[in-house]
Amino acid sequence: MRKWAFRRHSGIFKLPKTDPACKQLSWKKTVRKHAYLRIFQALLCGVIVMRPEDPLIFLEEKIKEIMEKGLDAGLWYMCIDPSLRTNLKRIAETYLSALFGLEDEQLMTTELCTKAFDFYSRNLKKFYFRGWIKYHLQRKNKRKNTEQKMALAAVHYKLQKIRVIIEKWNSWAQIHKEKNTLATRRLQQIFNKITLNAVLKAWRAEACSSLKTKAYFESLIKKDQEGGFVSSESLSYQPVKCKTSHLPEEALLQIFRYVNLVDLARCAQVSQAWKVLTQNSSIWSDINFSSVKHKVQDKIVVNILQRWRPYVLRLNLRGCLSLHWPSFKSISECKNLQDLNLSECQGLNDDSMRLISEGCPSLLYLNLSYTDITNGTLRLLSRSFPNLQYLSLAHCRKFTDKGLQYLGSGRGCHKLIYLDLSGCIQVSVDGFRNIANGCSRIQNLLINDMPTLTDRCIQALAEKCEQIMSVVFLDSPHLSDTTFRALAECKLIKVSIGGNNRITDLSFKLMSKCCPYIRHIHVADCQKITDAGLKMIAPLKYILVLNLADCIRIGDGGVKPFVEGSSGATLRELNLTNCIRVTDASVTEIAQRCHNLTYLNLRYCENVTDAGVGALGNMSSLISVDISGTSISDMGLGALGCSGKIKELSISECQNISDTGIQKFCQDTKHLEYCHVSYCPQLTDETVRALAFHCPRLTSVSIAGCPQMTDLCMGYLAAACRYLHFLDISGCIHLTDKALKYLWKGCKQLHVLKMLYCRNITKQAVLKYTAKLEKREHNNGDPPPWLGYDRNGNILTFPKQELQA
Repeated sequence: MRKWAFRRHSGIFKLPKTDPACKQLSWKKTVRKHAYLRIFQALLCGVIVMRPEDPLIFLEEKIKEIMEKGLDAGLWYMCIDPSLRTNLKRIAETYLSALFGLEDEQLMTTELCTKAFDFYSRNLKKFYFRGWIKYHLQRKNKRKNTEQKMALAAVHYKLQKIRVIIEKWNSWAQIHKEKNTLATRRLQQIFNKITLNAVLKAWRAEACSSLKTKAYFESLIKKDQEGGFVSSESLSYQPVKCKTSHLPEEALLQIFRYVNLVDLARCAQVSQAWKVLTQNSSIWSDINFSSVKHKVQDKIVVNILQRWRPYVLRLNLRGCLSLHWPSFKSISECKNLQDLNLSECQGLNDDSMRLISEGCPSLLYLNLSYTDITNGTLRLLSRSFPNLQYLSLAHCRKFTDKGLQYLGSGRGCHKLIYLDLSGCIQVSVDGFRNIANGCSRIQNLLINDMPTLTDRCIQALAEKCEQIMSVVFLDSPHLSDTTFRALAECKLIKVSIGGNNRITDLSFKLMSKCCPYIRHIHVADCQKITDAGLKMIAPLKYILVLNLADCIRIGDGGVKPFVEGSSGATLRELNLTNCIRVTDASVTEIAQRCHNLTYLNLRYCENVTDAGVGALGNMSSLISVDISGTSISDMGLGALGCSGKIKELSISECQNISDTGIQKFCQDTKHLEYCHVSYCPQLTDETVRALAFHCPRLTSVSIAGCPQMTDLCMGYLAAACRYLHFLDISGCIHLTDKALKYLWKGCKQLHVLKMLYCRNITKQAVLKYTAKLEKREHNNGDPPPWLGYDRNGNILTFPKQELQA
């Protein structure tokens, strides 16, 4: 109020900020204009109050007076006589003066004080009311958040209760399942014993009868010799020889080396000649218990090793979970043992290794992966195996960096050239430095599944290990180009790295400069590798294997220059899986340049069509081709079969291929062994018929996700494919128990059978016809939506929104 009065009485009226005139005039002009306004106001007030007889003369005099005093001295009352001016009372500076009457001439009255007090009270009430509302809203929000948290806590508690109940139920079900399995096994053993007793009784009766017959004829011979009318030669019998007896002994021994221990024991019971062959020392120089790991026990191992211990050179006990101290004691008695595989042996510990170390000083190869060894075992290695060259400690988590220091101390493992530390996440930079100090001759290094591996670890190792030739770093996401800069001094021949988003084209540049003899490059799922990096390694001359799977930035701009480079003619394996920028131009260039290429993977290369795949049909060296998920049709597949030498073919998820294309391909290809045509719902029994009758050497077939297949196709396979080992019929909803009966009769070599989502195959048939298989998978549920059809084989159509999602 005070400020407004001052402006009113002083004659100052500010123009608004939004006035266009204020924006155009300068500051000086604005001030002068305000002065003129004040003078005009003063003159006007003077004329109105004074009422002169001659206003013009009055105005002339006042203007002269104003000009003498200056424009800045202009006030609204300057043209009025002092006697006619009104006396203005000043406004009190404080409300106390008004309340206590300290100033008589003040302008503030009781009514104004009341209004001011009411105004102040209202503002104060508004302030406190807003504060109260804010506090109330905060309490309300807090209470709401508390209720939400309590609801989440209740849901969490309920889920935890359900989880505990399910875990207990699962453990109970597992225990009962194990009990049922144990009971079944015991019943089977009893049945086998009863059967064996019956066989032995029948054999004993036959042997007794044979002995009686032999004794009878011997008595006749003696009588005839005494009588002189019958010669003993007429009653003698020549031994009957089997067909294998015509083979040389060396060939027979080579055949028996491929037989596992159980079958070797059976062969020894066939005839006396086979028994002699199975007891040849050369067969027992390499003993593989891993092939019968679920059956082997300490007693079996001890008996075999006790008999053949002087001849045993290689011993494989991988996955033998039932071995304990007696077996390891028998291993220590094999003084000439050179190769020992103890991977996944749960009974192995430091004490067991101490037994082995006391009796096997010649050991060269040692695999201790997936065991519970500690630093004590590593100290034993450095003391007892000075000639050790190959060592695997993969996924051994109980040793530390100190244990790796033992490898190079004392006599040490200074001759070590192969080391596998995959999955040993406890090893730090100091551990790798310890390896470098004691084992500087390492040539092959495997460090897979190690997310803690960093560039510093490799730098510490490469400082002294300059003979490294092969490195494998799969699933090590923290490595970068610095790793290859540290390995620049090593003459690398093989590089494998995958699942890494920090490796760039700079690593390829380092390979091109520092690794002129590199042969194997594996950089799968390295997103930062581009065509520029591929161009950098084009001048290398000796590359045999190149894996660029899931490198989505690779396209024709990199593949064509590489194929045209020095290694194009010598390349044997090329993997371009999911390289969506690769087109027919690159595939055609591969067909023209890569004359020694045997393996080619173009899986999910969507831009590859019949033009590119047809060019591959002219390659005489191509053996394995994977064109799953491409855009080829029957024409391209028919042209691919023109080479006639393809052994492995995968055309899964190729929607444009029909029975006609596969029939045309099979007519020209007689050597096919591996064929996967899964997830092609348009294929019928005619596809399997063509495969079975034109390609009888098939060992692996997959028709998963083909709903039009019937039992007839299994009849085709069983009739022609006698060497079938692997079969996947998952999602073939029309197959019944009759299909399994066909396979049981015809495919005697079948080992693995997958029957997921086969709702018409019963569990009884699975148990009856597939009991002797090594591995089988079965469920009779409905096919999932991702297969693309329902339980009746009808193709599902999804809305566009779901497809985009």
